[in-house]
Amino acid sequence: MARPSKPLISRAAAVAASIEIIDSEGLDAFSLPRLAKHLGVRAPSLYYHFADKTEILQAVARQIAGAGTLPRRKPGPDWPEYFVTLSMNLRQSILKHRNAAPILLQYLPRDLLIGTYEDTARFLEESGVPARLHVQILDGMERLTLGAVLTEAMRKPSTKNTIFPNVDPHSQPLLARALAENRMTSRQLFEEMIRSFLHGVVRNAEVEVADKSELSVSAH
Repeated sequence: MARPSKPLISRAAAVAASIEIIDSEGLDAFSLPRLAKHLGVRAPSLYYHFADKTEILQAVARQIAGAGTLPRRKPGPDWPEYFVTLSMNLRQSILKHRNAAPILLQYLPRDLLIGTYEDTARFLEESGVPARLHVQILDGMERLTLGAVLTEAMRKPSTKNTIFPNVDPHSQPLLARALAENRMTSRQLFEEMIRSFLHGVVRNAEVEVADKSELSVSAH
């Protein structure tokens, strides 16, 4: 079937409709015919904006991952909180669309975040963080944030006491006790994981510098 001579829909409308279908009906329900029906057009109309289904899913991944807002925080000694907020914003954006988690895992291109990385590298520099730590921080933040959030999105939501499901207090008494004593939600655990990573990078760097200074003094 030939496509119309003029586009009947916008690219943004197609992406928004795709997300709506995936959110409400699940990823398995998504297809080009289903999307076309949802938009009230015929499938060939979609080819004005997308080469195939894969390109649509890539656009969906970009839309969801790019929806997180940048924190409004000035560079300074409390710079880790900028990244904590940045990660929390991305987590919130992804968890709004749990059914789309496999799409982000498969189709989210790293270059989507490069523009953000330039901004965050500048933020690190202006905060006085040594350039030799920037890649470690940026790469680690991406791996921790996306890995943790996508894993969380593909699981059922948990409470403080069901973060580890199906724990048997008889055969696993220590873990059961730990869960009973836990006071942190999944959100709070994620937040502290990011914060601990960032402070850990700085602490390790300071220890390395101190060790080198001691060796230098000892050598003389």
